[in-house]
Amino acid sequence: MLLILAPLLLDAQTPDLGWLVGHWCTEPKNGRATCETWKPMDKGRMQGVGTTRAGTFVKTNEAMTIIANESETVFHAEPAGQKPADFPMRKLDPAARSVVFEDAAHDYPQRVRYWRDGEVLMAEISLLDGSKAMRWRFHRAQE
Repeated sequence: MLLILAPLLLDAQTPDLGWLVGHWCTEPKNGRATCETWKPMDKGRMQGVGTTRAGTFVKTNEAMTIIANESETVFHAEPAGQKPADFPMRKLDPAARSVVFEDAAHDYPQRVRYWRDGEVLMAEISLLDGSKAMRWRFHRAQE
């Protein structure tokens, strides 16, 4: 069951995204791997960083923050070399450990989605209709 959220407060209504916390990496493919690290929610902010490496060379780097305030929860992305973008949370399913952030006005992506599949963290970006999807399958890793 997916829930559409009403305005959030920084108390018991703050979204439980603890299942996202940790250091996660994809299996290396052609010498390339992507890792994301998420810190626990603290005072309405959950800090994350994503890095793609080819061997020891950093190919891409992205700062991410999930911000929960009185009116909404937003995924804020700062990809290297691009403008920052905000994606308001649209769906949260705590039982399935999944969350969807969307911004129809953004060029690409318009949707950012995270969910857990057992001990695996899945991430996907796409257009609102699900087209042009890019997906990552992360496993817990040592920092």
